[in-house]
Amino acid sequence: MAPATAHPIAWALAVLLAAAALTFFVVLPPIVDDRYNDVEPVAYAATERGQALHEKLLVVDLHADPMLWDRNLLKRTSRGHVDLPRLSDGNVALQVFSAVTKSPWGQNLESNAGSSDRLIPLVIAHAWPPRTWFDIHERALYQAERLRRTAEESGGRLVLVSTRAELDSLIVSKLRGDVVVGALLAMEGLHDLQNNPMRLRELVDAGYRMMAFTHFFDNDLAGSAHGTRKGGLTVFGRQVVELMDSYGVVMDLAHVSEQSMDEILDMVSRPVVVSHTGARGTCSSARNLSDQIIRRVAATGGVIGIGYWETAICGLSPRDIAATARYTADLVGVDHVAIGSDFDGSVVTGLDASQHALVTSALLDFGFEEKEVAKIMGLNALRVLRRVLPE
Repeated sequence: MAPATAHPIAWALAVLLAAAALTFFVVLPPIVDDRYNDVEPVAYAATERGQALHEKLLVVDLHADPMLWDRNLLKRTSRGHVDLPRLSDGNVALQVFSAVTKSPWGQNLESNAGSSDRLIPLVIAHAWPPRTWFDIHERALYQAERLRRTAEESGGRLVLVSTRAELDSLIVSKLRGDVVVGALLAMEGLHDLQNNPMRLRELVDAGYRMMAFTHFFDNDLAGSAHGTRKGGLTVFGRQVVELMDSYGVVMDLAHVSEQSMDEILDMVSRPVVVSHTGARGTCSSARNLSDQIIRRVAATGGVIGIGYWETAICGLSPRDIAATARYTADLVGVDHVAIGSDFDGSVVTGLDASQHALVTSALLDFGFEEKEVAKIMGLNALRVLRRVLPE
């Protein structure tokens, strides 16, 4: 016969396990989200002229990571930076949603190995399917499924864009005043390919249309600006460059080592983007681009997406964003400047997706003409997308 204390002990263990599960799956995720994707409001207000202009723009943000977090993007929330109501408030015509599939423990800007994976507890806590827990390629496919399902449940308020025709249809809808936001899928690093070119085809079939070669560590394709070797393209990386070009995928050089950038730029025949970054000329950081690389990206007809976080622009004010845009435009021309907020990318910003009008106003403050502001806030990015996306 079991001791009389067995039942109380069993109940106590069950309560402890239930409390631990509640903490891990319910309490912890929003706390982590709040900590890593904070907004620190700055003392800057849009002018009447800036607000009026912003309402007429086609706004394109080249980079945000909300799919990583446990939120219903169709509902307004106070957490993080992005949801559909806030995108609509910010008059965003097209948001690029990037999938993060792996991130090393101790992640930093200087040197990271790719041997660890701090996303494992996060995806388990977010109740992602077990197939994604230890398989980074499945994480990419799952995030594509999530965005597709979100669009289907939006009642037409969020539409996926994967072809030139779909992009043109979105622009027509926005110009006639429809309440709609376009969504384009992007990959933040192609480490999930693991030397298998068939996986690239799977990503394309899943809807991915913009892809960065690396994230915070070197991989089978190329060196990362934050890796341990920071080397150039591999043989497999060169194969992927050619495949991406044939598939109509926009090549994103964000996070790529300078040697790999040079080697990719030697190969391309169509515009490339650096979706979210800064310029070393205004903010010296391993994350930011040298004048030489900015010039080479511009020479392809591509664009530089100016980020909204501190290590990109050395501040959080919309004026810091505008100052970086001014520097880049003076260097290579306004046709090669765009925005790439990095919202929800484990960064602190001075605004969220509802407040892009602050950037429009700051650009006017820095002497850009209204037509130039329209280019920076969206038309330049749309030009590149129309050039590269499949028909």
